[in-house]
Amino acid sequence: MSEEKTITIQKEVKFKGKYIATTGRRKTSTARVRMYKKGNGSIVINGLKMNEYLSDTQANVIKQVLKVTGQLREMNFSIIVSGGGKNGQVDAIKHGIARALLELDSEMRPTLRAKGLLTRDARRKERKKPGLKKARKRPQWSKR
Repeated sequence: MSEEKTITIQKEVKFKGKYIATTGRRKTSTARVRMYKKGNGSIVINGLKMNEYLSDTQANVIKQVLKVTGQLREMNFSIIVSGGGKNGQVDAIKHGIARALLELDSEMRPTLRAKGLLTRDARRKERKKPGLKKARKRPQWSKR
């Protein structure tokens, strides 16, 4: 017995008004964040609501930035994210939102800096070296 799954494609939610545009990055993920003032706290990622695009734990990571600054229900965010995996995308979104909040109010810098939200995590996968199986893994040594 196979269950039928219905996929509903939501119309793109468009926000109107002035916005602050920033970019967040992590590994190979890039997030273009638009923060609209005077909102109700809705976050749209790639045309989907945040809870449809991400899991609950990933959504909580993004909300962490807004909770730290007390801006959870005051702004709307429209985010276009590409590249990498979901966790890299979440960190890119978090970085972009932190940058947008900093542009809005520069007095938030010490709070955001203390939580490490303004630092771009530049770690990437190390490249494969010739003669090795991966970046550092060597072939098995045989005595004879």
